[in-house]
Order: sequence, then C-alpha cells, then structure tokens
Amino acid sequence: MDAQGRGRAGDNNVDPADQWVFDPNTGNYELRLDHAGQAPARPAGRKTAGSRRAAGKPGDDTDTRPLPTQRARGDESADAEERPGGGRASRRAAGGRAAAAAAGPASRRKRKPKKSGKQKALYWTAGVVGFVLVAGCGGAFYLYQQLNGNISKVDVGVENDAVSDGPVNVLIIGTDARSGKGNSGYGDAGSVGHADTTILMHISKDRSNATALSIPRDMITDIPNCPTKQKDGSTKNIPGERGVRFNTSLGQEGRDPGCTWRTVEKLTGLKINHFMMADFNAVKSLSTAVDGVEVCAGKDLNDPKSHLKLKAGRHIVKGEQALAFVRTRHAIGFGSDLDRIKMQQQFLSSLIRKLKSSAFSSPGKLYDVSQAATKALTVDTGIGSANKLLDFGTDLKKVDIDKVTFATVPVLDNPDDPATVILNKTAADPLFAMVRADHALAKGKKGKGKKSAPAKKAPPEQVRVDVTNGGGPIGSAQETVDWLQNTKAAKLSTNAGNAPAKLAATRLEYAPNQADQAATLADWMGLPKSALKKSSQNAGDRTPMKLTLGKDFKAPGSPIEAPTETPDGVQNVNADDKNVCAK
Repeated sequence: MDAQGRGRAGDNNVDPADQWVFDPNTGNYELRLDHAGQAPARPAGRKTAGSRRAAGKPGDDTDTRPLPTQRARGDESADAEERPGGGRASRRAAGGRAAAAAAGPASRRKRKPKKSGKQKALYWTAGVVGFVLVAGCGGAFYLYQQLNGNISKVDVGVENDAVSDGPVNVLIIGTDARSGKGNSGYGDAGSVGHADTTILMHISKDRSNATALSIPRDMITDIPNCPTKQKDGSTKNIPGERGVRFNTSLGQEGRDPGCTWRTVEKLTGLKINHFMMADFNAVKSLSTAVDGVEVCAGKDLNDPKSHLKLKAGRHIVKGEQALAFVRTRHAIGFGSDLDRIKMQQQFLSSLIRKLKSSAFSSPGKLYDVSQAATKALTVDTGIGSANKLLDFGTDLKKVDIDKVTFATVPVLDNPDDPATVILNKTAADPLFAMVRADHALAKGKKGKGKKSAPAKKAPPEQVRVDVTNGGGPIGSAQETVDWLQNTKAAKLSTNAGNAPAKLAATRLEYAPNQADQAATLADWMGLPKSALKKSSQNAGDRTPMKLTLGKDFKAPGSPIEAPTETPDGVQNVNADDKNVCAK
C-alpha cells in the first residue's frame, strides 16, 4: 500500500503531494509523513457475504470494527472478479446491502465530496506560512513540522521566543563558505565563511511593513567581545576588534553568527530577535525549486569572475546562473560590493514575488521548496525547530510584498583605504532612528488634499545659535558645536556652557524673524515640532537662537525624533518594483 492506503501492495512511488492532509480544525493542509490520522487501508482478506450482512444489521451497536472505506462507483465489479465465487459473491453482498438499506440507515460513513482544483488552490493559499528571507543566497520559504531533520542551529547565547508582540528584527547572513558539497569552485578555496552578505530585516509591530537593510561587507566597524559555544559545551570569549571589516564578524578567529549578531546590534542600536544563515547552495537550490527567478539586465553583462553572461533584457535564472547573478559586481556600475548589493536586492525582490504569486500553487511545489529551504538553513535555537519556524513564519506572513523595502546602509569612501568604506553617520543615524521608531521606509506618503508648503530654510552660513547642555551626556554642547561647524558649515554656532536647569527634552528657542534658521537647524538635529519654541518679538540681526540639549539628546547627528521619510542619500527599492534592472 502507499502512504495513504491507496494503490497496490509494494508500490513505493509515493507522490509527496499525496502526503498532505487537510485538517478541518485549522483550515490548513498538513504534511503527514507518518501513519497517524490516515484513512484505513483496504483489508487484505475478503469478507463472506454472511459477515457483510452481519456488519450491516440495523440497530446493532456492538460491532466496533472500523468502517470500511467507501468504494468509488465501479469498484464493486472489479472486486467480484477477484473473489472466489466471482459473481455469486458479488450478488450476495449486493443483496445484503440492499436488505440493510431497506431496514434502516447505512452504517458506513459517506465520503466527503472531492475538492475541485480551484478549491484546492484556495486552501493551499490559506494554509501557507510566512516567508523567510535568506540574503545573498536569496530566498523565501515555508517550513513544516516534519522537516525538523533538515534544520541546523547554533546556540548564540540568546534564545528569544519564536513569536513576539512587538517589532521583529531578523539578521539574515549569506556566508561565502567554500567547504561542503556544492560550494567549491567559487573564489577563495577553503574559506571559513565570512559575513559575505548581511541583511537586517525589520518587521513592524503591526506587521504592516518590513525594511531590509543591506550592510556592506567591506565597511570598517568595531566588533565587540563575543562569547561562542564550543563543541565540548564550553564557552570561549573571542576578543573584539576596532576598525576592521564588517565581514570578519563571522568566521575570523572562530567567530560564530552570534558575533555578527552583536556587531549589528552595536552598529544600529536595534535588538535582534533571530538569525538565519545560508551558503552558496541556498540560492541554487531555492531558485531551482521555484522553477527560476526573473531578473533584468539593463545592458549586456559579462563577468568573468562570477561567470555571468546575460544579454540586455529580462531572463529567468536558476541554479548556477542564479548564483552567478547574485555574486556579480565586476560587470555593473563601478564594480564595487555596493553594486553587487543592488543585484542581490533585485534577485530577492523577484524571488519573493515568485513565491507569493505561484510557488505554492500545489502541494508538490510546497514540498519541494520546503525541502530546499530547510536543508540550506542554519538558525538560532529560538527558532531551531520546524514547529517554532512554522509559528514564526505564520506571524510574519501578514506583510504585503508592496510594503517590503530594501535599503543599503549609507557609507562613504574610506580615505585611508580605497578598498573599504566607512559609515556615513549623517545619513545612517537618521535611518537607524527611523527603523528603531518602527517607521515604514518610504519616500513620503500619498494622501488626499493639499500639502502644506515646506518651511523656508536658511543657508548654513546664516544659522546663528548658542548651544547649552541641559541634560545630555557630558561634553555634548562642545561636541554639537564641532559637528555643526565641521559637518554642516554652521560657523556661527557657539558653546554657551551648561544650562541653568536640566530639561527632559531638547528645546530650540527662536524669534519670528529666525524661522528660516530654526527650520534648518531642526532638520539637521531631527527636532520634533514640540521642541520648537517661538517668541512673540523679532530678534536683532546678531542675536543667536538658543539650543538647549535635554536628557533625550544622545549625540550630534542622532535625531531627537525619528524621521518619517527615508533620509536623503539612502539607496532603497521596493520589493514590488518590477522595473529595476542591473546596469
């Protein structure tokens, strides 16, 4: 018999799609790889006519044998040919059933009407769990209970619940490990696997939107001390480093994903809930499982390093070609890692669209993608089982694809090393503040009615302000003046020392004729409207505004209030944008 009690004995050609069983209690399909809950198999032996009549006697409540599975129309004649006695056995059985029907209701249960193809598709759509991204290896996939054995996990010393009531931050790591089946032949042979591609995925508290921040691998940053679990169960503390490449937060000196986790938390100020990591095989297996991913080339691409060759236009890539696409950088832009990030974001966006639209249109396809995904995945212990991943994915599936935005952490060329970059704090700090405040990453919101005209802003050389410290960290006033003069060219800013009283919130006092100066300073400092205090009378030409730094002040360039629109200079693209082409 097959896995569902159908077919002939010895037939082991089980279609995975036939192993999915509809659960009426949840309204979802579940994968049944064991025999629990399956329909009873057809009995091997044949009953006599007398036993059939006995089983069908009306009013007999003592028979506790399982009811036989009802045959489809036309099965009875086939059974009659197999029995000793052939047609006579068939006629006796038919007579017994007729007598039972005349005496009262039949004891066997009716088979539920078979779902049409369209109805099945609707059930599959309703039962799918949420998508999970794997950056750089590009993926979104669905995980089910019976796939536990495929999942690898790492204890990073932090175990959070799979489902959270608040925002969720998932660190997605694509490692460049060259060891293992399918990973050889790319770049440096025997690489321990660094954080080659890293995306911090922030899912909003109300699950209405998601922001994916790509972190450049060659960015110079600080790596904090990192406790790592060893194979013998002990913990080894790996010392941190200052001023090193971000990608060395994994693999180097024996660092595990928990070290990358801690590095990203220090960099962004965001608390991470979970991590997911995959290698080169992920992009190959996942792109193949979904029958290819559509990508766009804005020009002919020929990268001898990644072995990508594409004519200008749209293409479906999978397997090795898909991996070549996400690894390419020499054939586009300036050939930098920042250009490669754009390729990866295009690929991931397209993969998500493919998964959302058609990848789960059948049980067989769902099974294939689930297998490919779980085999490619390494996660933290908080989501280190299929049950936890199922809960996690179900919680996140509410995010619509047109509300998923990819962005790149803003960086500048490193004057000390042209092969690396440094964080652009002026643009990055407002971006991180925006994500911490759970604001959707979008270039403004479309609304009805007229928009108010933006306030007129004074040029930097006209901004005159005295800065006092009324509750910020020690030295904040001078640090802010240095920042205003050196970063913003506001040469008329002055350190006025400590304020006479402590303030809970930062405050900017200005006169009506200083409104343009106030607008400029408020934009630089990220001040909320509540921080602006306008006097009733105009000030003299050389009278400065008064900026008092309150307890809410953290550092110059770090907004007091998080912006609600994507800061200028931050590269971003919506996952639903189909017009993005690599060039």
